[in-house]
Amino acid sequence: MKYSIPASLLVLSLNASAAQQSLDLPSCNIKAQRELVGETGGKITDLRQAHISVRANILSADIGTTRKARKITQAEADRMIERIASIRHQTDQFVQQQGFLSAAENASFDREFDSLAMQLCK
Repeated sequence: MKYSIPASLLVLSLNASAAQQSLDLPSCNIKAQRELVGETGGKITDLRQAHISVRANILSADIGTTRKARKITQAEADRMIERIASIRHQTDQFVQQQGFLSAAENASFDREFDSLAMQLCK
C-alpha cells in the first residue's frame, strides 16, 4: 500500500511524457510533403501554386497542433504563420504577374517550408 501511490504517479508521469514526445505531424515527413499535388480551382490556377497552397495548409495546421501541445511559444507560432502568409502572397503575385510559378520559385518556397517544418519536428 505504501508504494501504490508513488508507483501509480510514476506510471501516469511516464504516460504523460510519452504523449508529449510523440507528435506525429505530417509536416515532419519532408519527402511526402515535397511530393504533394494540389488541385487548381478558384484563385489557384497553377499546379505549383496549388502545391504551395496544400503545403501551407498542412504546415499551418501542424503549427496549431504544436502550439496546443506547448512545444512552441505563441510568438514562434505567430512568426511561422506570418512567414507562411508571406509565401502564399508571393506565390499569388508570381502567378498573377507571370501566369505561373517557376520551378525555381517553387523549390525556394519548398525549402522555406522544410525549414519551418524542421523547427516543429525537432
